[in-house]
Amino acid sequence: MSQDDVITLSQVARKVPEFLTHLPTMIKGLRISADTDPNKTVGLGWAFEQATRRNPHGPAVLYHEQRYTYAQFNQWANRIAHYFLGQGFAKGDVVALLMENRPELLATATGLAKIGVVCALVNTSQRDRVLAHSINLVKPRAVILGQELHQPFADVHPSLNIDKGTVYWFADQDVHQDVGTAPEDYINLQSAIARCPVFNPSTTSHIFRHDGLFYVYTSGTTGLPKAAIFTHGRWMKAYGAFGYGTVRFNSHDILYNTLPLYHATAMVVCWGSCIAGAAGIALRRKFSAREFWNDIRKYNATSFGYVGELCRYLLEVPADARDQQHRVRKILGNGLRPGIWTPFKQRFGIDEVLELYASSEGNVGFTNLFNFDNTVGFSPLPYAIVEYDKETEQPVRGKDGFLCRVKKGQAGLLIAEITDKTPFDGYTDPAKNESCILHDVFVQGDRYFNTGDLLRDIGFRHAQFVDRTGDTFRWKGENVSTTEVENIMGVFGQIVDAVVYGVEIPGTNGRAGMAAITPRTEISHIDFHLLYEYLRKELPPYAIPVFIRIMKQMETTGTFKYQKVNLKKEGFDAAQVKGDALLVCLPGTHAYTPLTEEIHQNILDGQYRF
Repeated sequence: MSQDDVITLSQVARKVPEFLTHLPTMIKGLRISADTDPNKTVGLGWAFEQATRRNPHGPAVLYHEQRYTYAQFNQWANRIAHYFLGQGFAKGDVVALLMENRPELLATATGLAKIGVVCALVNTSQRDRVLAHSINLVKPRAVILGQELHQPFADVHPSLNIDKGTVYWFADQDVHQDVGTAPEDYINLQSAIARCPVFNPSTTSHIFRHDGLFYVYTSGTTGLPKAAIFTHGRWMKAYGAFGYGTVRFNSHDILYNTLPLYHATAMVVCWGSCIAGAAGIALRRKFSAREFWNDIRKYNATSFGYVGELCRYLLEVPADARDQQHRVRKILGNGLRPGIWTPFKQRFGIDEVLELYASSEGNVGFTNLFNFDNTVGFSPLPYAIVEYDKETEQPVRGKDGFLCRVKKGQAGLLIAEITDKTPFDGYTDPAKNESCILHDVFVQGDRYFNTGDLLRDIGFRHAQFVDRTGDTFRWKGENVSTTEVENIMGVFGQIVDAVVYGVEIPGTNGRAGMAAITPRTEISHIDFHLLYEYLRKELPPYAIPVFIRIMKQMETTGTFKYQKVNLKKEGFDAAQVKGDALLVCLPGTHAYTPLTEEIHQNILDGQYRF
C-alpha cells in the first residue's frame, strides 16, 4: 500500500471548509439514518410522497422517450397500491418481482411499499432450479412478471409453490407502448389497475421501521441464493446517510442507472438518493459502453451509478473529443479500483467519486463523504477491522480470548457491532443468521456481524476494500457462490469432483471463476462443448467458470476440506499447476479451449477483454 493512501490530519483539515458548507444537510441525513423510533411513519412510499409534494412537476423516472413526473409516477404507484388492497393483500405479504430495469418495476415496488407488501427482487439472470428456488424460498402470494422474462419463468412455473391466478404480467415496453395481451391464466396488471384510484392510500402512514420492504438475494457459502430481509428502517438509513449525507441531489439532478435494480446499490442507494433530492432517475435495461455517454447527454444526466467493471469498460473505449461534454460531476457506486480511479476522473472530468461499501444483509456502511481518492469512505457506525488468518479462514483471537484490531495501514476482517441502532436483520434462514454472528469479540456478551470482507484501515475511520473471504467471490459486479457452482457441476455426468474458486486476471475487477475438476473418464472422452452448454443453461453468465483445471485427485485437509488456498495461489499459470491440463473460455466465445502458453501470455498482456 502506498503511503499516499493513508489519510492524514492535514488532508482532513483541507476538506473542512467544503464540509462545513454541506453540514446542515449532512446533519439532517444523520438524524434520519440514526432515528430508531419504532412508531414513526417511514419508508419508501412515505419518502416518495414527500418528494412528490416538493417537486410534483419535476422528472421522476425517464426511460427511452418516456418521461414521468413525480405526480404522474406517484399516481401510477397509487393505482397499483389500491388494486392490491382490493385483492386482499396486506402488510407482510410477499410478492416476487421478475422484471428488467424499466419504470414498471419501480412503480410496482413503490405501490406495494405503500401497503406494506414485501417485494422479492429476483435476480433476472437466474434460470431453471436456481430461479425456482429463489421464488419458492420467500413463499410469495403472487409473482409480477415482465414479458421479457416470460420464457425463463414459464420453464419453472410448474415447480413453483404458487396458486393459480396469482401471476401478474406487464407488457414489454421495449417492444410496444400499449398494455399488450397477457398469456392465458396471467393477469394483465396494467389493464387491471386502469380504473383504480390515484390518491395516496392511507396505509402509507402505517408503515414503520421494522416492517419489511424487500427481499434481496445474496450468494451464500452453502449453495443456493439466500434471501436477506431489507426493512423500511434500513431503507431510511440509506436514504438519510447517502441521499442527504453524501450525494445531496436537488430537483435539477438526473442520475443515469444501468445497474440491475435487483441489487441494493441501484434500488436502494442510487434511487433512494434521487428520492431524497426529489431528483430524477434515467433507466437503461443493460449497460452499453458504446451508448453510455450518448445516453448521459440524451437525459442531461448529472450523475450515474457504477460498479468497478462498468468504469473499466468505459475507460477501454477509445478516447473521444466529447468525453467531457456532459453535466456529470459526481458518480455513485462501488468497486472502483485504485489503478483506474484517477485516470477515470481525469479523462471524463469527474469531480467526486462517491464510492461506498455496504451489503444487503449487513448492518454497516461506508461512504466517501469527504471525497478522498481510493477509499470506500467513512463510517460513523460501530465497527472494527480485526486480524484474520487466511489459512484457517478465521479471525485471530489473542491470549485473552478476544479478537485483535489491526493497526493503521493494515488489512483485516471487517466486523460490525450489533446494537439497537445497528441491528442485524439477517436472512430467512436462522442457521445462516447465526453463522454470521461473532460472540464475545472484545468483551463478554458483545455481538458483531461478520461481513466476510477484508478491508484496510487507512485512518480517520476510513477504509479500503481488499478482498472477500470464504467461498464467495465477486465477478462482473456479481457475487458468485462457489458451492452453488460446484453443486451444479457435480451433476454433470462426466465429472466426479469440482472445486470452484476465484482467480485474478490482470486489469480486471474482482475474480474470474476457475473450476478444478476430477473427471470420471479419460480427458479425451470429456465433451467440453457439452459441459459449457450445460453450464450456460444452469448458471447466469457471470457464474460460469472462465478457467478449467483437470486434476487426477483433489488435495484435501485432515477434515476432508479441499485445499483451495493452494489452488488459488497456482491459478491458471501452467508453470504452477504441476502438469495438469488447463482450459479457458475466451471472451466472445462459447466453448472451452486449451490454455496454451501463447494464450496465457496474451491474457497477462491484456489482449483479451474479460
